[in-house]
Amino acid sequence: MLVASMNPSPSGYFIDEHASSATMAEMRRYMSKISGPLLDRIDLHIEVNPVPFEKLSDKSLQAESSDVIRKRVIEARNIQLNRFKEKENMFYNAQMTSSLLREHCVLNDESLELLKKAMDKLNLSARAYDRILKVARTIADLESSQNIKANHIAEAIQYRSLDREGWLA
Repeated sequence: MLVASMNPSPSGYFIDEHASSATMAEMRRYMSKISGPLLDRIDLHIEVNPVPFEKLSDKSLQAESSDVIRKRVIEARNIQLNRFKEKENMFYNAQMTSSLLREHCVLNDESLELLKKAMDKLNLSARAYDRILKVARTIADLESSQNIKANHIAEAIQYRSLDREGWLA
């Protein structure tokens, strides 16, 4: 598993009060150092914005506890282990081949139409299509859902932010 992070510009800021230290051209040039084929192989792209002090210090906000999250992740991993128990050296959704994707990532009409629109509008690659299906399957597993639903596809698409054409346009 690879976990990586990067700044959106040489200054380390994107669109906020510090962004004036880098022009859009500088940010485009900086971001272009990461090749499309490399980004295509990363399953989750998540933009993390600075959190204002008011939210950090707000005692009324209740986050989900780590124990609850851990339990849900263990349950999802067990679902996947059970799904692939007959397959040698296959344990997780990320390892699925194209034929297994067709078997375990069956989409209803609504989900299929949503994914088709995203593929067309965002000009996503075939590899991104496979990654979205694997991530959507995992999101469904985290909800203990047998079927991939439109909301799972929508969430998985959201994790492909760096694939979007015009991200720095």
